[in-house]
Amino acid sequence: MKDIKLTDSEKNLMEILWEKKRIFMKDILDSYPDPKPAATTIATLLKRMQNKDLVGYKLYGNSREYYPKVEKGEYFNEEMTSMIDRFFNSSVTQFASFFTTNAQFSQKQLKELRDIIDQQIKE
Repeated sequence: MKDIKLTDSEKNLMEILWEKKRIFMKDILDSYPDPKPAATTIATLLKRMQNKDLVGYKLYGNSREYYPKVEKGEYFNEEMTSMIDRFFNSSVTQFASFFTTNAQFSQKQLKELRDIIDQQIKE
């Protein structure tokens, strides 16, 4: 996946697509809390996301069923990698140090993180 940035509005829409897998415009609008965005706003977002090759659709007469073309985990991985590259000079060690120092984890949470890392090392 190429380095694609989503706006907050696009991320909100992608969350709906990732959750529903396949969805029509009416159902997208129903998924938003009140006050709901205008259908034209959603259509514009969908078009931009299609241009970024993140969203596809299947045509049924005049209706389009939209679906995500990228998995949530894949997108999240790209976002994390990009953040580590930008803010920590591609150093996972610097990121982990910053994360664990500034997040104010409890001893229990730090031990759980260590267990996760230990498990990855064993595999």
